[in-house]
Amino acid sequence: MAPPGNRRPGYSRRAQYGTFFGYVVAVIGAGLGVLLLVVSTGNASAFSGLRATADDAVAPAGRASAATREKSQSFFAIASGYFTAGFRTAKLEKEVAAARVRLAEADAVRDENKRLKAMLGLVEDDPKPVAVARLISSTSSSTRRFATLGAGANSHVGVGMPIRSPLGLIGRVLEVGSNTARVLLITDSESVVPVRRAADSIPAYATGRSDGSLQIRLINLGINPLKKGDAFVTSGAGGLYRPNIAVAVVSEVTRDGAIGRPLSDPGSTDFVAVDEPFAQSAAPGAAAESLTP
Repeated sequence: MAPPGNRRPGYSRRAQYGTFFGYVVAVIGAGLGVLLLVVSTGNASAFSGLRATADDAVAPAGRASAATREKSQSFFAIASGYFTAGFRTAKLEKEVAAARVRLAEADAVRDENKRLKAMLGLVEDDPKPVAVARLISSTSSSTRRFATLGAGANSHVGVGMPIRSPLGLIGRVLEVGSNTARVLLITDSESVVPVRRAADSIPAYATGRSDGSLQIRLINLGINPLKKGDAFVTSGAGGLYRPNIAVAVVSEVTRDGAIGRPLSDPGSTDFVAVDEPFAQSAAPGAAAESLTP
């Protein structure tokens, strides 16, 4: 009579060896995973080189995916505009949103000119960006908020450089590979941006809340003067971000500040500009004009 097909491993030496080696591989894999977890927890930058190499390897696929995403977003935007008020209305609404951001930046620049140029006669130059590249991916549901930039050391991109879109600030460069760079978004919990209210220069700090919004905390505590719709721009404090870059609009007022909605959404942003840190891009020794009595 033929032997049953469901014999236990104990009847076959090959099956015993297979089971044994399976357990060995599982234990080695678990140990290796624990070791990598301990190393990455103790030293967050230990595997930055591997991450940069991996980002470089998947960059072509990311660029193709970003191009496809851009075309699909354009299609859905046209379809949505047709069903709501037509393509022309959707286009005009987009132009109005961009104009509001430019208006907030213009108000901030005009206020800056009144306070600084009247006293010192300073003239600030807006430096050219280091590079203009595509934002090929970004996290949207993770508790940490990162993005991948389609430019790296070969395009003179360096760690700490600010990233901005036509609508406002995106974040700063965290790690750099040859052809890609990892960007820490302003909505990440580890991101802190010095800001001020565009209307009257009330200073504050904008910290990421890991849910796509910003926590705006006032430096001077007391009666909270903020209200919904207030626009905040970078203050230039700390020397990283140049002044008057649009950051967020207040959507909810809290006891010590407000909750802000970022003006620039990485998920719908295609191309971005990479700038030198403000402390480096400012011309060293740019002399102010002498004040005449």
